Amino acid sequence: MEFLIGIVVLLGLITLVVVASGVRIVQPYQKGVVERLGKYKETVDPGLRIIVPFVDRLRAVDMREQVIDVPPQEVITQDNVTAAVDAVVYFEPTDPQRLLYNISNFQLAVTKLAQTNLRNVIGEMTLDEAFTSRERVNSALRQILDDATDKWGVRVVRVEIQRIDPPADVMHAMHEQMKAERTRRAVVTEAEGSREAAVTRAEGEKAAAILSAEGRRQKDILNAQGEAEATRLRAEAEQYRQSVVAEGEADAIDRVYRAIQDAGTDDRVIAVKYLETMAQMANGRATKIFLPADMSSAMGAIGGISEMVREAASEPKPPASARREPRPLPDPPKIDDMATIEHEARAAVEAAKAEIESSAPPPPRMTPPAPGA
Repeated sequence: MEFLIGIVVLLGLITLVVVASGVRIVQPYQKGVVERLGKYKETVDPGLRIIVPFVDRLRAVDMREQVIDVPPQEVITQDNVTAAVDAVVYFEPTDPQRLLYNISNFQLAVTKLAQTNLRNVIGEMTLDEAFTSRERVNSALRQILDDATDKWGVRVVRVEIQRIDPPADVMHAMHEQMKAERTRRAVVTEAEGSREAAVTRAEGEKAAAILSAEGRRQKDILNAQGEAEATRLRAEAEQYRQSVVAEGEADAIDRVYRAIQDAGTDDRVIAVKYLETMAQMANGRATKIFLPADMSSAMGAIGGISEMVREAASEPKPPASARREPRPLPDPPKIDDMATIEHEARAAVEAAKAEIESSAPPPPRMTPPAPGA
């Protein structure tokens, strides 16, 4: 009985092991390839999978993006410079079946393929182009490797050139060239800065000069306008003054004329005024004056003046706009003795006054009114 129980337990354990061997779990980042009796059966997705124990085989393939570091290798550039180039290849599987059955060692194949094409691509460039055109090298390598690995069920995502190391002497020459280039750029930058500063200063001075000239021009214009306005105002004031003076003189002459016309002309009065005028002329600062040859001639001139006044009184008054031309008097002779002139003038004035007083009628007597009138 115990023997039978042992056999049952053993069979149960064997059954459990067999069943457990038929259960497989595919991870989320994997895909499973099922083989039955050594032949490809199917490709399964992630999850719990049941296979036939001892008949089926499940091979998991990692579908994540992976990286291969290509070892550094010596590359000869177009300008015959030997450089050590290091690259990195990024890829991801696309077909697990082809990846398992079409290539035995994918990473080794990709490494060798990348080294070969790296020599070909960089060998067509100069060292400077290789340094400055890494993006072009990366793109060319990616396209070549992707076309070559497509039959292996792999897609090359990108290729990156990590380092390009030329020999030590070339590196020293490149450093010297870089140093000279940087020095040249510094000199050029400094020269451009000085030029721009000079241009800026010149433009500032030019603008300041223009503003100063404009200010002076505006000042001169305003001064000229002010002077012109002041001159105009002075001219208008002088014109107004002369007009007022002329009107005053004309009014005075007109009043004298009316007074003479209303009072009647008298040769003796005119003679007295004439002699008073000559006395005033003799008292002035002038050293020479002209008078008639003798007083009788002067009285004759006075008579002529009186005749003119009478004729003017009898004639109608001309309009104000008409010009009154005085009748010319005879040119008097030149007399140099001022004392004689003054004496004769005063004597003539006194004689004329005496004659006027003797011939003038006595003033009317004013009789006071009677009381109670």
